[in-house]
Amino acid sequence: MAACVLCRRLPRPRYLLGLRKDWTQAQHVSVEQKDETDDHKGNKGALQKQEASPQKVYRLFYNPSSYHPSVWTAASSRNQTDNDEDEQCLSTLAPSSWQQRNRYSVSCSRHLSSSKNTLLDLAFKDPEPERPSVSSFRKPTPPDVKVNARAFLKCRPEYASMTIDLTKRPRLIEMEEALLLLQKVIVLKGSMKPSDVCQFIMELSRLHRDKIPMVWSDQRFIMLLRYSVEHLSLFTELQLLEVLQAFVWLDMPSDHTILGLYDAELIRRANQMSLHQLLLAADLWRCIGRQVPQFLQHLYDSVRMYWEEMGVTEVVHLLYIIGEGRQCPKYLMHPVEQQLMRHIHKLLPEEVGAVCLGLFKSKFSVSESAVTRIVDKGHSLIEDMSDVAIVNVLKFLRFSYLYHRGWLQAMSQEVPRRAQKMGVKGLMHVALACSALHYRDDNILMAISERVPSLVAHCRIKDSCKLLWAFGTLGFPPVQSPSFYPSLTNALRKRKAEFQRYPEHLLTALLGLAFVSQFPEDLITIALSPDFVKLALKSTKLELKKDLLTLDETVGLELPHWSGPRLSCELREEVAEMLWKFAQSDLCQKPEVLEAESALQILLGGEKFVFYNSLP
Repeated sequence: MAACVLCRRLPRPRYLLGLRKDWTQAQHVSVEQKDETDDHKGNKGALQKQEASPQKVYRLFYNPSSYHPSVWTAASSRNQTDNDEDEQCLSTLAPSSWQQRNRYSVSCSRHLSSSKNTLLDLAFKDPEPERPSVSSFRKPTPPDVKVNARAFLKCRPEYASMTIDLTKRPRLIEMEEALLLLQKVIVLKGSMKPSDVCQFIMELSRLHRDKIPMVWSDQRFIMLLRYSVEHLSLFTELQLLEVLQAFVWLDMPSDHTILGLYDAELIRRANQMSLHQLLLAADLWRCIGRQVPQFLQHLYDSVRMYWEEMGVTEVVHLLYIIGEGRQCPKYLMHPVEQQLMRHIHKLLPEEVGAVCLGLFKSKFSVSESAVTRIVDKGHSLIEDMSDVAIVNVLKFLRFSYLYHRGWLQAMSQEVPRRAQKMGVKGLMHVALACSALHYRDDNILMAISERVPSLVAHCRIKDSCKLLWAFGTLGFPPVQSPSFYPSLTNALRKRKAEFQRYPEHLLTALLGLAFVSQFPEDLITIALSPDFVKLALKSTKLELKKDLLTLDETVGLELPHWSGPRLSCELREEVAEMLWKFAQSDLCQKPEVLEAESALQILLGGEKFVFYNSLP
């Protein structure tokens, strides 16, 4: 096949005025100005649902050429177990984020802009109104296998003091008890003490999840939240954390304005909090699903004062928090690596997976020896590791671009043994890791290819495209699994409307298919159509010109009968010139290319016989 892909704290009066101002902005429905002593008579005076939990549409931007061995921002969400780390994370790794020791990585053709991470907001509003949302095309794909990315918290009881166990809701109360509590809010009104406010919110959070919307729609609960804001500066650190934990159980919307006030208060008190309190607050924010970069910065700054106190649980949980924050300050990398190496022999199977996931999500570049020791530890525990933990180690290897023979050979046994119980996301990550590491093992690929067709209904569009890319680049022939490529290709046809939002996915899939001489002409026609090309070129997050040119030139070589659309001559010349300049400044300067050039000069008899010819 001829196709080739190139690869301080304010005075209290002013402080409360500001809080009240923010609170009025937070309310979606104005509260009637009437005597609070009026009897509300049941729920007749209740407001319409003020904070109905919005449909959580997690829009995950990622770099689909991360499967090229080189070049994220994301919305964290409670209940999102797999987190789509690479979809959110690996998704957009910049070349400089990859392990610098990797002499053989090839820069990716798609680079993200340096825009700030605002993805959490995208869960509630569409940042690009001119482009249709995914939800307008289809309902979210249900998960095939539920996974728990926080399973490591069950490893040791010590985690209980700095995390929240989402699998253990507080003892439930009945709705009648909740109504009595809300009635007390009316009775006590402004005479409530901070401890009263805290206690009421905590008690209400013990309602059954199905009854919580009724509380949110009750005017008395809105008053209670207002009182919590007025008492915010009077809460103790423990009370602040208790209220925040109650917000988790109350399904507080992550973009609720009141959370910004709590975030500001926790930032103000960060220097007064212990390490475990800081870690707990960070974990609660993560479970609420709100990005708190300033608070995390205070946590990272404070960590340096506690190095000697940190045990294995603190190190593992810190790495988990760093991963969920999607970045690690450079000044913290070396000390954290030292702490991790100090405790690595104590890690349990699921903790290894959590460490790898945190390092992967945060683009945390550790030394080659550290990577090797981490994977060595995982290798020694592999039989006791969950599928999720194993996948996390593979993600870390994919990011580190480290070939670990022992681990990969073990995968030849573990993946076939586990594949039939794994979900499509996990299988996709296994395939991507093999592709990124150029490791082809037919036992692994056959196990995945036999399992995937039965999971096509659960495949997101990115899952289908990444699988096609991974298998194509590994040269897995269609004849070995006749239903694999057709099932995924048909899935693309059924969801082709989604390419209007994510054009990079279609290009990814088609280039992967080209590696195994599969050319679905109907999909190629879409990809090279003027409207689609225009859409792809409008992308500000990804550079897709090179992929378009690669697909266009592949069609010219492999489909001589092609009468469908092609790229314009002007665009082909523009991209060809861009590619040549890139090759001269990057590819041709790589050690392996220079070594090959030197060898050819010796073989052919002199420098004059070896030269680079510019592209036409």
